[in-house]
Amino acid sequence: MKIILVEDNDAIIMGLQYLLEQEGYTFQAVRRRREAERMLQKEQPDLMLLDIGLPDGDGYQLCESIRQQYDFPIIFLTAREEEEDVVHAFDLGADDYIIKPFRNRELISRIKNVLRRGSQEREVLQCGNISLDVESGRVRVAGEEVALTKLEYKILRSMMSYPGKLFTRDEILSDVWDLSGNFVNDNTLSVTMKRLREKLGDTEGRIIKTVRGMGYRIESQR
Repeated sequence: MKIILVEDNDAIIMGLQYLLEQEGYTFQAVRRRREAERMLQKEQPDLMLLDIGLPDGDGYQLCESIRQQYDFPIIFLTAREEEEDVVHAFDLGADDYIIKPFRNRELISRIKNVLRRGSQEREVLQCGNISLDVESGRVRVAGEEVALTKLEYKILRSMMSYPGKLFTRDEILSDVWDLSGNFVNDNTLSVTMKRLREKLGDTEGRIIKTVRGMGYRIESQR
């Protein structure tokens, strides 16, 4: 699980890095809104901790921008304790609101609760900057939705469900056999994989790896 902290206080960054890494989370901190936006174009975290006061804007603006594109949980971590601040954060789509100074064990507990609640509500498969929302069937690359055919989607979902697993060509062909009631031959599979890679921005095969003479494997990249 990767957690991103958007915060410009070095003491808080260092303290949270130690705390979260001790809990087994992957941690990354950015100090400005624009840094966070650039980072999200490459990959999305499992959860974001977000301060309101930032050097180049505020956390409200960032939260609103994120909610227009992404579904990962957001917890505000701020010294502002007025009711209107709390209500505004939840109205923008925040999943929780924690007031500084906070207690470490309480923070960890609330992070776990938000992550648990999110996993129960929606299954989203993630591989690098590619996300696949199982409930809606939407596939996004760096936050931008891409349109896949039924065949492309089914292949991608199968592979993303088991990152690192080798899928032989026979296994893939067998899996999509009944998609339309028609047999999908080996040549069709090659063309489909080529088009799928193009749509994912993976023309060099860095995400969907070809295992020569055997099949394909999708790399986690997380």
